[in-house]
Amino acid sequence: MSGKFFLLLLLFSAKITFAQQNEEFISAKKYFDYQRYMLNSEFKKKFDKEKDRSAKVAIKDDFSEFMKKLDSIQNTAFIGTLIKVKNREDLQRLSYTNHGQSAKNNPPKTVVNAEAKYPGGFETLRKQVAEIFYSDAILPDQKYMKTNVVFVVERDGSISSVHAEGDNFTFNRQAEIAMYLLPEKFSPAMVNGSAVRYRFRLPLAMRFE
Repeated sequence: MSGKFFLLLLLFSAKITFAQQNEEFISAKKYFDYQRYMLNSEFKKKFDKEKDRSAKVAIKDDFSEFMKKLDSIQNTAFIGTLIKVKNREDLQRLSYTNHGQSAKNNPPKTVVNAEAKYPGGFETLRKQVAEIFYSDAILPDQKYMKTNVVFVVERDGSISSVHAEGDNFTFNRQAEIAMYLLPEKFSPAMVNGSAVRYRFRLPLAMRFE
């Protein structure tokens, strides 16, 4: 999530990729992708116009600082979005209970014909979570952290009820945010040709330099 100096504007403007998992996170990411694009564009104009070498270096430094601040602001917004999503999911579960209903039980793995799968498999899933993860939220003295991320793959391949079960609250929260920002949907679990809800567990460990 760290800012990169002067992205290729044609590629950036032609295709801004949005998270596929959750509408609230799609909206938040879309807003910050646009802000990042606008900053990138304005700094590039200033950089290209400047002739002095030392001034160009100063512009690059200013750009990097602006992008780092934007990453921090974006993460704060994502934390707010995470709280909103969790509250909404809790209210939905409460509504089921109040109406004498319960969410359909997830079938045991032994009865599904096909388990839920992420495009590219486990390694791609872990790699993308690591790339999205906002590591600046982790304190410098915390070198190695791990958690288990439990979530439900819905029938349409999106995810819900993301909950990280680790010892560090900040690491758990950032892992949950990264899951909701995944760029792809899962292939849902199948039983007799029909998609079903499926509980998924992802062990996650990261080493910070």
